Amino acid sequence: MTDTTLDRVQQALGYHFKDVLALRAALTHRSWSSEHHAPREQVERFGADNERLEFLGDSVLGVVVTEALWRRSPTAPEGVLSRFRSAVVNEASLADVATRTGVGLAMRLGRGEERTGGRTRPSLLADALEAVFAAVYLDGGFEAARAVVLLALTERIDRVVAQGVDDFKSTLQERLQASHKVTPRYRLVATFGPDHDREHEVELEADNIVVARGRGRSKKDAEQSAARAALESLDESARASGGSTGDSRPDATDGKIEPRVSGDDRSEP
Repeated sequence: MTDTTLDRVQQALGYHFKDVLALRAALTHRSWSSEHHAPREQVERFGADNERLEFLGDSVLGVVVTEALWRRSPTAPEGVLSRFRSAVVNEASLADVATRTGVGLAMRLGRGEERTGGRTRPSLLADALEAVFAAVYLDGGFEAARAVVLLALTERIDRVVAQGVDDFKSTLQERLQASHKVTPRYRLVATFGPDHDREHEVELEADNIVVARGRGRSKKDAEQSAARAALESLDESARASGGSTGDSRPDATDGKIEPRVSGDDRSEP
């Protein structure tokens, strides 16, 4: 991590730290701290790695996004607001922001994580971004943190409020049953990571063919992710064959959905 890399992250965030040590701590993965000695001041103030900051940042992020959704949707009931928040604050969206702002490139990782692609792993990116939000909060206060979060996520917030939240599983089931009387089935095939950061992978089958895979922090999220991937494949096939994206056929050309893998959602259980 160089000063130039940190400058780029700060520029992308729209916030410049008075105490850059907070940002350095937010970008320090525990795999790095297990191989190196973090500065004593960092350890005493923020921790040897970014996990404590991530814990705080999750709450800061939640408050800012929840308030924004509450103000933008004055008539939405609690359940709808909760689904909106889950559509905004999830692993895929946070990982995307982390990539766009250079957080992934700036992370301090151990050799093992570096070799296995940790710099582009969605869970690490999302965690680091939450830690960065916490670092901004500690360095500049709540209003500074609010500004940074909204700069990163306002476009997504506005889109979710305008378009609503899709239940991908229900949509997929309706489309498949309407055409072939096929009911999609979901099967858990793998789990990854430690207990506190577990990820699940499911396969989605239609007519005994695996058509998509998805990952998520819970089995439910992984199923939604797989359903979303299958719907995207359906839409692409429909466009390729000259049909509309509302076409419910598994594939307009050969009767199958092209296999697809989707990332996970970091929604609340």
